[in-house]
Amino acid sequence: MEGGPGFQHCPVMEQMVLRMLLHEKPAVYVDCTLGGGGHARALLSTSTEGSVVLGIDRDPACITAAQKWGSPWSEYFHPIYGNFRTLTVLLTTLGYPQVDSILLDLGVSSYQLDTASRGFSFQHEGPLDMRMDTMQEMTATSLVNHASVDELRNILHEFGEERWATRIARAIVAERVQAPITTTRRLAALVARTIPRAAWPTDIHPATRVFQGLRIAVNDELQALCEVLPQAVQALRPGGRLGVIAFHSLEDRQVKQFFLQEARGCTCPPRWPQCMCGQQPRLKLLTRKPLRPTPQEMQDNPRSRSARFRVAEKLDVEE
Repeated sequence: MEGGPGFQHCPVMEQMVLRMLLHEKPAVYVDCTLGGGGHARALLSTSTEGSVVLGIDRDPACITAAQKWGSPWSEYFHPIYGNFRTLTVLLTTLGYPQVDSILLDLGVSSYQLDTASRGFSFQHEGPLDMRMDTMQEMTATSLVNHASVDELRNILHEFGEERWATRIARAIVAERVQAPITTTRRLAALVARTIPRAAWPTDIHPATRVFQGLRIAVNDELQALCEVLPQAVQALRPGGRLGVIAFHSLEDRQVKQFFLQEARGCTCPPRWPQCMCGQQPRLKLLTRKPLRPTPQEMQDNPRSRSARFRVAEKLDVEE
């Protein structure tokens, strides 16, 4: 896919996304995490003639690239800069308050991971940035160098699920006294020497969970996901579908619990003899268990290995 340097993108679980989200009639599709545009391009290429694809991303670089690679579909493709946590406002602005399918491909894009200056990966030396939206002020550098031990520990424990969170947080605060921690590899090296060698994970770099936790905190990812899910259900027409690809347990658990609640409807305590809330189910689960990439895809694209894809369909009920 052409979209400027660094914007080659292999969409995760592309065929499953198309199988679950495509409609037989002309439809409006929303890719809430446009990134390199792999899923959006697949939808544009395979959807019924007359369909429209709306692409949202909070990374200005992704939108600039999409305006170039999407030019052949200019009449049917509308990329827009914004955070999906304001989905209702964004769709209203675009003139499509009701749509037929919505996709959320969570986490960091391949372009962001592979661009050293974005600071998402310790595989490349770069500034400790980690902002998905380069217009925001908060960076990983400011967080690492100004947060307290308790704040850092909570971030690493809650968002990174890091068992050595307290030890790493103390090491970060001690290290930054000598000089600010401003680069990816300096932080990764600090984490590696802080965790006992015998306790290093066998399948990932010892700094992986630390980088995950910081990235989630910098971009407020879990709160944004919490805010977008009910808006997505509201925006779907009856029969419309919501698909979410998650890459770690925190996201997947949040999506699973939301889908289950929306499919259950009633929010009354289980001990009550009858429903008093009158809440009707709004979703039908299409994936009782999350779909996974095929073995071949995981071999061809190792970044897909942890992907979990859940899909639900909007029921025809009064809002």
